[in-house]
Amino acid sequence: MFQPVGAYCAFVAILSLPSCAYAQDGSDSYPSKPVRIIVGTAPGGTDVQARMYANRLSEVLGRQFLVENHPGKNVAWGMVSRAPADGHTLLVVLPDLTFAPALSKDLRVDPIKDFVPISLMSRASYLLVVNPVLPAKSVRELVGLARAQPGKLTFGGGLGGSGTHLMSMWFHHQAGIKAAYVPYRGTAQTVIDLLGGQIDAMFSAGVTTIPHIKTGKLRGLAISAAQRSKELPDMPTIIEQGIREFEAGTFHGWAAPAGTSPAIINKLSAELAKIAKLPEITEKLRADNAVAVGSTPDQFAQLIAGEIQRWRKLVAELRITVNE
Repeated sequence: MFQPVGAYCAFVAILSLPSCAYAQDGSDSYPSKPVRIIVGTAPGGTDVQARMYANRLSEVLGRQFLVENHPGKNVAWGMVSRAPADGHTLLVVLPDLTFAPALSKDLRVDPIKDFVPISLMSRASYLLVVNPVLPAKSVRELVGLARAQPGKLTFGGGLGGSGTHLMSMWFHHQAGIKAAYVPYRGTAQTVIDLLGGQIDAMFSAGVTTIPHIKTGKLRGLAISAAQRSKELPDMPTIIEQGIREFEAGTFHGWAAPAGTSPAIINKLSAELAKIAKLPEITEKLRADNAVAVGSTPDQFAQLIAGEIQRWRKLVAELRITVNE
């Protein structure tokens, strides 16, 4: 006799509870089609790391995980928050999602309510980098130049409200200097202009500037971490060079639309954590001055909540505003 699904599951639960649970939450068949990974930046930056993880997930889960660049954080956030909560549209979460509540008066998404954290994939410190033509070989010398010629030095970075913008403003405040800030839509163009001398300095997450530092085309002055980097052991921290309490970094994580099944979230988190431990992944990230993480969803949620509180305080203290 044909039994209703509910009765069948109750019966099978006695012998095989995990199978019944999977049948109900659908995670056993996930993904059932290609998965879109939305990155709110231009190509050549964060998407490089996202593709490393996406390619591995494609191999493990048997469906394509395709990284898409949609420059403009509100565009990317909106696409994912409005997408079906079935795990087939995911968001690469960057620090700007935690800056937004402090900077935007009309934020279209809620970083806490509209997304479900999956995993923190990596963390990295910022590097303070200058064009070698600039006569500054340390943070102290850079600060001295800026104080001698207020407003003349130029720092390049992302658009208003980006991590590199906030890092620059915070550095200027803590160092007691006045310098111009030049916003760019993409990291790649910022580096090109730094190499060409159109700007004097920038904060970088490392991946786009370390190769140029090693060849001498750019000069790395300091790192924003509390301790020196294993990849760049000779580069002192900003705190070491007299800028008090200047410790910050960037991160890369993944999230899904609110309402996505916990089983799908946990499945993705577990697979991403395994990928983060692969030697080829950890070595590639280390070469870019980043550390692979692979956290649980709860751990990533705690990080996001903590960073939101932190930047609310700093943005208010520095009186930073951005044009929306």
